[in-house]
Amino acid sequence: MAPASLHSVVRDAFAGMAERLQAFTPQLVLREVGTVASVSTGIARVQGLPGVGFEELLWFEGGLSGFAFNLDEDGVDVVLLGDHAHLRAGQEVQRSGRVMDVAVGDALLGRVIDPLGRPLDGAGRVASGKRLPIERPAAAIMDRAPVIEPLQTGLKVIDALIPIGRGQRELILGDRQTGKTAIAIDTIFNQRGTGVLCVYCAIGQRASAVAKVVARLREHGALAHTVVVVAEGNEAPGLAYIAPYAATSIAEHFMETGRDVLIVYDDLTHHARAYRELSLLLRRPPGREAFPGDIFYIHARMLERATHLNAARGGGSLTALPIIETEAQNISAYIPTNLISITDGQIVLSPSLFELGVLPAVDVGQSVSRVGGKAQRAAYRAVAGDLKLAYAQFEELETFARFGARLDEDTRLSIAHGKRLRACLGQPELSPVSVPAQIAILLALNAALFHPVALDRMTGAQRAVETAANALPDDLLGRLADADSLADADRERVTAAAREALATFLVQGEPNTVAPAAGPGAQPKEST
Repeated sequence: MAPASLHSVVRDAFAGMAERLQAFTPQLVLREVGTVASVSTGIARVQGLPGVGFEELLWFEGGLSGFAFNLDEDGVDVVLLGDHAHLRAGQEVQRSGRVMDVAVGDALLGRVIDPLGRPLDGAGRVASGKRLPIERPAAAIMDRAPVIEPLQTGLKVIDALIPIGRGQRELILGDRQTGKTAIAIDTIFNQRGTGVLCVYCAIGQRASAVAKVVARLREHGALAHTVVVVAEGNEAPGLAYIAPYAATSIAEHFMETGRDVLIVYDDLTHHARAYRELSLLLRRPPGREAFPGDIFYIHARMLERATHLNAARGGGSLTALPIIETEAQNISAYIPTNLISITDGQIVLSPSLFELGVLPAVDVGQSVSRVGGKAQRAAYRAVAGDLKLAYAQFEELETFARFGARLDEDTRLSIAHGKRLRACLGQPELSPVSVPAQIAILLALNAALFHPVALDRMTGAQRAVETAANALPDDLLGRLADADSLADADRERVTAAAREALATFLVQGEPNTVAPAAGPGAQPKEST
């Protein structure tokens, strides 16, 4: 380039720079900066932030974040959300100007994230343009609609005896290793193809246990409609505390767009312990079992966000399945009784049934659904109305029979019927049963078609009935799922299909001609 041309280019560049400098107007940004006064396990004491608000997000050096939890005249107690080993007294703290929030949207489906929205599945950054506060007020009463639509779990014992409706809050509680998470995972697995989105929130779980759950969801094609929010057991207690609130906001976003959502909290025992740890570190007065006085409120305000919205609000629903761990079947402990009083029913798991191999180990006598019966399908109500009473009578007779007393013929037949009822209600993990198949099995049970079948062949007999039910004409399957009542003609067609399927399972080829039960509590007589 010639010297004259180079001189011209430099002159034009300086001229343009001068014009931009003249047009530039400097703006002063007011920042409120405090300092760390002290640090303890998961808690930092901060001074010099007079304008900070409750639950406002704060930034520490090194990328660590936290939120204001105690606001005092002489300082602020901050709950830390990460590893604070590098944090020292005297370091700067900045206000963010916003409360704790989380990314929401369809981009989260199929992803595994932590409560701050950071990916844990190695699939890259979560691309979401919308964020919602983790703490939000529950929907107003006038914005809610009745729970009238069932949420099918695919588990016969729950769908028939303890039904759950969309928008309900059903507690799952039991001792360790009794199958609580298995019921929740089966329910998520059964939502494939139904349009129900799922959020699974793991609180304080081992990383290996969470990885196993995620692998099972991915293997069976259920991860595509699920968001997994994880706060591992070795994380800061602040992350465990905010995890269920963040998961609820993610689920609420889907609900507010008119979709049906299922959220599982696994489990709130760890959440309560994390909040107790934070409260004791913050020197809040302890109460019963060292829990703070507002332990009931932190769960109530979260579970109250699960509801069924009316048509004006989009008609979406949020169904909650909180899980609680009991000790020695003590459901009258502090946290279990709190959750029982908050929720709309409970599914109680029995370790004694689990040890006997009765899976799922649901204690039908102590379990109840206070809403789902109104949302149960008409066909279910027609075939399952007396099952709970019959099962309770069987358990009472079975306990009496253990004393070795001589039993009359009717009692022995009632016990035989109860054993087949228990066998019909059992099923292995990740093997959901469709609605028509469940109705066919229950109809066959009520008609005593299973009585000539040996107990060790009940599993195969149920599979045969399930296959026959799923092969019924589409118009009949539609009526079983949606009809207001179960017509006698449909009942006879389903019963006939079940009888034909069970023909090869009869004891010594005997004809299946057992008379049905006469009424509630009366048991059918077994063929001889």
